[in-house]
Amino acid sequence: MVQKNLKEWDIKLPYVEFAYNRTPVRATGCSPFEALYGINLLTPIVLIPLPTDCRVSFEAEQRAKEMKRLHEQIRAYIEKVNEAYKAKANQNRKGIEF
Repeated sequence: MVQKNLKEWDIKLPYVEFAYNRTPVRATGCSPFEALYGINLLTPIVLIPLPTDCRVSFEAEQRAKEMKRLHEQIRAYIEKVNEAYKAKANQNRKGIEF
């Protein structure tokens, strides 16, 4: 991203951070931002706080259930990916008995 403008890296850092946080991770199947907040932002403008008079309020219990379900899905996906890695790594191993 910086290329020829080495002195302007600090200006471009927020854009790189945003892109990184919304890119899906191979091990989890979702982006870091989605794993943390439950939504995947489309643009940085979504991060701007809304005025308090039009802010949407979620029921805390419902939101907690949604996040718990998302984290369970992520955990199951990680376990599935780990099993695939394990099967690939053990593919050519031979059992040795002593």
